[in-house]
Amino acid sequence: MEPEENHPLLGNEDTGVNKLGEFGTCWIMDASMKSVHTSSTHVKVDRPIYPQTMLDEAYRCKSQQAYPLDIRCSECNPGKMVRSMIPAIDWLSRYSFKKDLPKDIIAGLTVGIMNIPQGMAYAILGNVPPVVGLYMAFFPTIIYAFLGTSRHISMGSFAVICLMAGKTVSTYSSTYSSASVPINSTLPYAAEQSGTSYSPIEVAMAVTFMVGVFQLVMYLLRLGVICTLLSDTLVNGLTAGAAIHVFTSQIKDLLGMHVPKYSGPLYILRTYVGIFENLHTINYVATFCSAVTMLALIINNEILKPWISKKSIIPVPIELIVVLAGTLLSRYAYISDTHNLSVVGHIAVGLPEAAAPKLSLLSLVALDSFVIAVVAYIISVSMALIFAQKLKYTIDSNQELLAQGAGNIVGSFFSCLPFAASLSRSAIQEMAGGCTQLASLFSCSVLLVVLLWIAPFFEPLPRCFLAALIIVALKGVLFQVKDFFRIWKMSTLDGITWLVTYLTVILVEIDIGLLVGVFVSIVTIFIQGMKPYTCSLARLPNTDIYVDSTRYTKTEEVKGVCIIHYAGGLNFANRVYFKKAVHQIYKECAESEVNSAVKGKPTSDDDTENRKIQFIILNLSAMQYVDPAGSSTILSIAQEFSQISVNILLAAVGGPVHDALQLCGVFENNLITCFPTIHDAVLYAESKMNKHRLSIRL
Repeated sequence: MEPEENHPLLGNEDTGVNKLGEFGTCWIMDASMKSVHTSSTHVKVDRPIYPQTMLDEAYRCKSQQAYPLDIRCSECNPGKMVRSMIPAIDWLSRYSFKKDLPKDIIAGLTVGIMNIPQGMAYAILGNVPPVVGLYMAFFPTIIYAFLGTSRHISMGSFAVICLMAGKTVSTYSSTYSSASVPINSTLPYAAEQSGTSYSPIEVAMAVTFMVGVFQLVMYLLRLGVICTLLSDTLVNGLTAGAAIHVFTSQIKDLLGMHVPKYSGPLYILRTYVGIFENLHTINYVATFCSAVTMLALIINNEILKPWISKKSIIPVPIELIVVLAGTLLSRYAYISDTHNLSVVGHIAVGLPEAAAPKLSLLSLVALDSFVIAVVAYIISVSMALIFAQKLKYTIDSNQELLAQGAGNIVGSFFSCLPFAASLSRSAIQEMAGGCTQLASLFSCSVLLVVLLWIAPFFEPLPRCFLAALIIVALKGVLFQVKDFFRIWKMSTLDGITWLVTYLTVILVEIDIGLLVGVFVSIVTIFIQGMKPYTCSLARLPNTDIYVDSTRYTKTEEVKGVCIIHYAGGLNFANRVYFKKAVHQIYKECAESEVNSAVKGKPTSDDDTENRKIQFIILNLSAMQYVDPAGSSTILSIAQEFSQISVNILLAAVGGPVHDALQLCGVFENNLITCFPTIHDAVLYAESKMNKHRLSIRL
């Protein structure tokens, strides 16, 4: 580093040459804020004023092309590529069997027990046999355990995803015949219209396969960034609205009544109309069993679970206890036969045979599958991020696409619905001490035992018990509606996004709600970009600190100077707003100067001249981007003001923005001067005005 006396900007003391002497000297000492000091430290600056051009020249600034496109090829390393595609290789090599294995065993067995009732219940939401829920927690989960990057999420059945897939299954399968559906039902019969009959399992396999294909395509295109495009507000509103769908679908089993099936817009409202019209079909035994089951689950969740968690990391498997109780009552007390309760029915023993999805179905379910693929990915990654942030590790959003896509494709050959992460099971897995995805493999071992030997035991289980289990599990998601008021207070635009997404999901469909939510989110971003924060700045006395004059008191205006702060990008869409904002703030500053002149009762032409705005300083420190249209707008503003003898100065311009302005020729005609800080620009303006006043007096 050069000695100060030979500094390229400060000059040489021996020669007395100062390259910036024509612009004056910047000297500041903060001595007027002693009342607000929290320490004895003071700020003192003594240096020349730095114009941006001379600063760049003196420090040999390397000019770069604005927003360069950086294209690079990474080194091909097969070993590294395999380890990145199979994260289990890394964590298994570092796995501590003595420390982590006992925790993973306990967590895996606990989650495996939870998967039995939840899998059966959520499979019913998908309009497939209950055993499919057990398949979902087994086959794709094994794939995710080796390919996934989250250590704690529990993959398998999830209510919202099963419900979305179930709508597609009911649309294209031949489960529902015209004789079993009321004439006034709006349920579409795509399978009948196409002249082909498909079973629910075949449609489910096709949906799962296409979901996996879409997720793998997104992986190849490196679209893991999609998880950042859907805001937490949108996902919150989407899942809260979808929970209403799940809740509504379970009322008929909860009350043991017969309700017509509806589809299309407003089907939720029509379903409730159908419920009230068929209240006379309520099965009071089913209603009583549901009420008792829900009461037991709520008491456990609200009272027993918090107390037991202080004593043991293993929670009470209340869901399994409820399912066992319902099965025993039905099997030995004959409540299902005696009181006409709907039961789970036949459950196949053993593992399903591998079969390829029907190719003729793939094009039919493609659109629905794409929406399911996106929603399942967003929900799973959101949960993975929650645990990663809590436990201080990172996940790879693109690798998650590979893990989920591969899991769904493998699962489609074994009669599975699309799988996703479950917040309740994931929370239990983490709470029980799970350290890695090895816990998921132990969970799969529990399900394997059930599938091979125990599954038929649950055949007489009344469906009202599973419906009650689903309703109680939905409590947290249903109560997300309370988040709307918190979101609205923080941001009105985010509140609008939440409300529109929530209502669209409820009144139309989940997939349409997602699309509308994305559209509204983009519109809100556009609105925010159309009117960035713009204000007039004033100086705190005897400092180089400039603040919003409307937010702070005891500030001082710089005579003859209007300082405008602009925070945001400048492009073709908001250039009109930028120009209007500059003119409006200039007008307000000019009026303020006139009012000050009236109060001060100027008596000479010099005083009147001093009160005129002669410089406008644009503080562009918060400008992230400027396009050619925005650059031409800045130049046109400078040209307009030059006609009334007002000079435009730019301050604190970022490197890429400065390069973009330079490429667009903004500095070519010397109408605009650029400075690295606001204070440099202010002192330059004051020195020019002082010279002008001296020349007038002489």
